[in-house]
Amino acid sequence: MFYWVLTAHLLGAAIWTGGHLVLAVSVLPRALRAGSPQILTDFEAGFERIGIPALLVQVASGLWLAYAVAPDWRAWFAFDDAVSGAVAVKLILLAMTAGLALNARFRVIPNLSAETLPLMGWHIRAVTLFSILFVMAGAFISTGGW
Repeated sequence: MFYWVLTAHLLGAAIWTGGHLVLAVSVLPRALRAGSPQILTDFEAGFERIGIPALLVQVASGLWLAYAVAPDWRAWFAFDDAVSGAVAVKLILLAMTAGLALNARFRVIPNLSAETLPLMGWHIRAVTLFSILFVMAGAFISTGGW
């Protein structure tokens, strides 16, 4: 079972992180140059169909995997060892990602315009950085460290 859950988790990570890298490195610069929020919203509309389910798979499988490698969930934030530290980092990144997503959804996107596009760009860059850090923390757990 571990293998299948890990595979689902890795596929979700590939979709989520890969999509955000494309968004941050290719789509966002084009939108900023053109001053066109529509370029972002067009990409997001297509990406959300696969990106949001991938994120949900990551959250569910990530919690399952965290429990599999560290069954005492109270120790997840203890930072007593590398595994609990990496799990804690991933959960903190998840909370930060959720916070940015909620801010973007309810404050930035409803007012998205050419003038507010740079603010959305910072949200995109931050979520992309967080997704890369998620992958790094997962690799840390899988390999036992640097």
